Amino acid sequence: MKQNNSVTDFILLGLTQDPVRQKMVFVIFFIFYVGTVVGNLLIIVTIKSNQTLETPMYFFLFYLSLADSCFSTSTAPRLIVNALSATTIISYNECMTQVFALHLFGCMEIFVLIRMAMDRYVAICKPLHYPTIMSRQVCIILIVLAWIGSFIHSIAQIILALRLPFCGPNLIDHYCCDLQPLLKLACMDTYLINLLLVSNSGAICSSSFVILMTSYIVILHSLRNHSAEGRNKALSTCTSHIIVVILFFGPCIFIYTRPPTTLPMDKMVAVFYTIGTPFLNPLIYTLRNSQVKNAMRKLWHIKITSGTKK
Repeated sequence: MKQNNSVTDFILLGLTQDPVRQKMVFVIFFIFYVGTVVGNLLIIVTIKSNQTLETPMYFFLFYLSLADSCFSTSTAPRLIVNALSATTIISYNECMTQVFALHLFGCMEIFVLIRMAMDRYVAICKPLHYPTIMSRQVCIILIVLAWIGSFIHSIAQIILALRLPFCGPNLIDHYCCDLQPLLKLACMDTYLINLLLVSNSGAICSSSFVILMTSYIVILHSLRNHSAEGRNKALSTCTSHIIVVILFFGPCIFIYTRPPTTLPMDKMVAVFYTIGTPFLNPLIYTLRNSQVKNAMRKLWHIKITSGTKK
């Protein structure tokens, strides 16, 4: 990676400089991260090992869990380690890599959520055409396009980051590398780059949120023509999706659609969507989904039974 500056590393200030609070940060986010990885891996294994979950909805849920695990891993481990470290230095190249990973898996999560909304729309509003529209081949193409779109978005972000010259302070008032805190350290006029950031990340977050909420409003409106049982089942599924959308996009829009200013609450808002939402997703999708819970029970019953026989 080409460096346009004299800075070779940065110092992440993290969430707090207080030693007692740093220990609390370590404990809390260690639990969150382990819960995120275990919960999402459990969903991944359950979907892959159960034939009853071989439907488009669970196909997309598999990739949402995968994106959640990677998205959280791009930030949480360093936050956890730095909470107990005397030095919190991150090299320039590692910082740029974190920017790339953060946007790659964050954007992937956005695109998968859109695919899940599309799946529910077709299933509820076009039930007779559902097998044709949401065939296996179509789902694979949609996921491939999501990966390609996420990669292009991340490349755009890393190009912006690499164009920033750093020649003075290297203290990042954040727990991870992202363009907003890096813009504060750049020794140049960052107005244009911030405009490009808003037109890229901000536009993706805002437009995706509008698309998702519009699709769910249309879905909920169409439920009037369904039976009480079908309506309750669809409401349960859509409610889970809407909760995820609001929890994820609310903080994203707050962070990426603002002028080049930083607020004291930015770090906590970023924590919510980079670590909090990936932790909550498995709980939302399992606690509110009887089919996934039953599949998990069967999976663990088989594992325990086979282990007992040995």
